[in-house]
Order: sequence, then C-alpha cells, then structure tokens
Amino acid sequence: QVQLVESGGGLVQAGGSLRLSCAASGSIYLVEDMGWYRQAPGKQRELVAVMANGGSTNYADSVKGRFTISKVNTNNAVYLQMNSLKPEDTAVYYCRVDFRSGRNAWGQGTQVTVSS
Repeated sequence: QVQLVESGGGLVQAGGSLRLSCAASGSIYLVEDMGWYRQAPGKQRELVAVMANGGSTNYADSVKGRFTISKVNTNNAVYLQMNSLKPEDTAVYYCRVDFRSGRNAWGQGTQVTVSS
C-alpha cells in the first residue's frame, strides 16, 4: 500500500511563492512518474506538472515558466516550487504516483489560495 502526504499549501498574495512537498511511503516500487494535479471549485482535476522516472518533465501551459517540479528519489519525495502565483492558481493540489503496472496513488490534497 502506498501513502502520499502533501504539505506546503496555504494563503499567499498574488505574485508570491509557495513550495509544495509530497512524501511517499509504503510499496514504492517501479514508479513510472510522479506529479502534481489541481482541482479548482467547479472544475475538473487537471495536470500541473509531472516528472518521469528518467527525469523528463511536462508542465501545463498555464504554469510554464512559473512552476518547477523536482524529485528526490532517495526519499521518494516530489516537490512543486510555485512562483509568481496568480488568483487562478487557487485550487486543491494533489500529488500522484503512477506505477509501471498501470496503478496509481493519490494524496489527500493541500489547499492553495492566492489572493488578488
């Protein structure tokens, strides 16, 4: 069983920064990629950033140049540095791990609120 615990969310003014952390524990084997998703009220959950096991990254167009995903394999952690935050970045942010088997695991989410 895999457990993902996010932290680092909060309230910040527009233009500010936050760093989200996701710590994975349990049966962390054969990981395909780790990433961040977000869901704003009334909207579908969407990809924010993902990092493949080999290190390649993919970002949503809306966050390119502002957000950076990073990963530390030794402790199965993934981070999301968010700079130049905008009110439209307000959402619950979720960590997700995709395994080579096709399974995936989700964290419980952390709220990010950006005030104008």
